[in-house]
Amino acid sequence: VSDSSYTIVEYFGGDDGYRCGYCKNEKGNFSHGMWSHAMTVQDYQDLIDRGWRRSGKYVYKPIMNKTCCPQYTIRCHALNFQPSKTHKKVLKKMSKFLSKGEMPTGLCDELLTPLIHSDFEQYIFSFYVLSSPFHPPPPPPLPGVGPDPGRPVCRKAKDLRRERRLQKDQKRQQESGSVPTCNPAATPVPPSQPKALEEFIDESLPGSPLHRLEFRRFLCDSPLEAETSPDGPETGYGSFHQQYWLDGHIVAVGVVDILPTCVSSVYLYYHPDFASLSLGSYSALREIAFTRQLQKQSPKLCYYYLGFYIHSCPKMRYKGQYQPCDLLCPETYVFVPIEHCIPSLEQSRYARFNPDPDAGDKKVLKDLGRLLVLYRRAVMPYAAFARKRKGSNDEAEVEQYARLVGQVCAERILLYRA
Repeated sequence: VSDSSYTIVEYFGGDDGYRCGYCKNEKGNFSHGMWSHAMTVQDYQDLIDRGWRRSGKYVYKPIMNKTCCPQYTIRCHALNFQPSKTHKKVLKKMSKFLSKGEMPTGLCDELLTPLIHSDFEQYIFSFYVLSSPFHPPPPPPLPGVGPDPGRPVCRKAKDLRRERRLQKDQKRQQESGSVPTCNPAATPVPPSQPKALEEFIDESLPGSPLHRLEFRRFLCDSPLEAETSPDGPETGYGSFHQQYWLDGHIVAVGVVDILPTCVSSVYLYYHPDFASLSLGSYSALREIAFTRQLQKQSPKLCYYYLGFYIHSCPKMRYKGQYQPCDLLCPETYVFVPIEHCIPSLEQSRYARFNPDPDAGDKKVLKDLGRLLVLYRRAVMPYAAFARKRKGSNDEAEVEQYARLVGQVCAERILLYRA
């Protein structure tokens, strides 16, 4: 990466309220936003450590003391992570599906063998790499005892899954009025062909081109520039799709950003036929294990960011179960263990977590004139831009932007000016 790599953004402010996807308040959601034409991974790391988050190339920061459902940046200490009882149930459910072909019908209530800290990676990665089950050789039959004619013939899990998929296809055809003329169990199945990511996306979306465009903007477009570093992970830094394959088909895709000190989870989408496998929770466990693998190559990459924790929305509290984890103080931008934050959030939706009443933002804006702008394809400090554009009335907006990104980012990121 050349030294001339810059982050380039256009700032939009955030005065108007819009609909909240959590509490459904029509005008209660407030955030600051900016469009990122390009962004370095270090700048994005520093921004998410100040409460920002990206959606495609749009980067936004909730106005915490104003928005209806405050969203707190949450990170998990991947190296010290211990799966909870719920997480172990998710892993066992996936193991049972891969080894026996059994799709769960409800929650698994069986307890798992306790996992010690060092076993977690090996345990979860053993499920990820399975594409067909491994069956140990059965014990020899007892003398004079043959197969039980009253029990069905043992079949491979892969064949059972394929048959269920064909039966579902037949049911869909019947419901749509097109009845197949052959029995799905007896239908010859062509060899599995790997499905391209584009095919998976297209099959999962309605026919409208607008849906596909919005989908790609949200989940495929990223402002992050791919980077490598001698002390970084072998994958390099940037945005990636983690594909989950089963019998030659993609069943889920996780979108992640690999940054200098963390793996940041962006989104997961999956085939609805596999919803009962709790793929959201399973993918988070996979990504934690992935973070631990990357940390062996890059020691400072040791956190897993789960996006935002929203205590006022009960269905979003599950992120606090990936412990140990921290929440970001919205005033001083330091991380505080979640157990110290919950009592404050029980009292108020918005809370300052830093216990030191005198602490402030260490990267607070100190000199607006040093902020960098991009004007007519030239990079210059804001002080020089203001002299060129005498009478410009954008100082209040620029100062708001600089306060939100902090002095360090303000001196690195290029703010586009027309």
